[in-house]
Parts: sequence; structure tokens; C-alpha cells
Amino acid sequence: MQEPTFLILTALAAEPTHGYGVIRAVEELSQGEVVLRPGTLYGAFDRLTEQGLIVVDREEAVDGRLRRYYRLTESGTAALTAQVQRLRRNADAAASRLRLAFDGVAFDSAAFGGAGLGGAGTTVGGVA
Repeated sequence: MQEPTFLILTALAAEPTHGYGVIRAVEELSQGEVVLRPGTLYGAFDRLTEQGLIVVDREEAVDGRLRRYYRLTESGTAALTAQVQRLRRNADAAASRLRLAFDGVAFDSAAFGGAGLGGAGTTVGGVA
């Protein structure tokens, strides 16, 4: 799963969200490293809808404009959960190899995004 797809699904995990809300959430989740353009997002929405990972939850008019809210399907939730587990396994493997490379000497976990590499409470892409 590509990072933008992972972040879009993550943005939709908590509640149905409209496109602009997903753009903001992805930027926040990625700490500004991933900024989706509307055309890219709506192309991804179409693809994720075709794959059965998301559906339109509802539409509402706001200031004369139609706002469409999307939500994860059960398949979308399962795909996101599987990806989180895969990322955790990979992060654990990397942390283990780093410990071996440093011969058991504590390494600066801040250099790797802070504490928690491979341990309980690790966050991956904003998902605990």
C-alpha cells in the first residue's frame, strides 16, 4: 500500500470525512510531508471506491456546494489494520537490526522519530 493511500484510509478511520477534511488530515498525519492535491485525492477516492475500501457515507449542501463524505468499509478497515500490522513488524525488524548494529548500545531513538520503536504504544502513520 502506498503512503498516500495509507494516510487517506487513516484519515477516514475515525469518522466519515469530506475531501477537504481528508486533505487537512493527511497533511497533519504526515507532519506536512504529504500534501494531496484535490485531483489526486478524488482520483484516489474513485480507485478506493472501486476496490470496495471506501464508500460515500452521505452528501450535504454547504454554502451552495455539495460536500460528499466518505467512510471506510469493513474491507477498508481490514486493509488498514493489515497495513498497520505490517508496518509495525517492519519497524520492529528495523529497530532490532539497529540494536544489533550498535551492539546493544542504546541508540538515539529521537533520530528515528522518538521513543517507542518496536515497543508497546508505537505509532505508525498516526495510528496507535
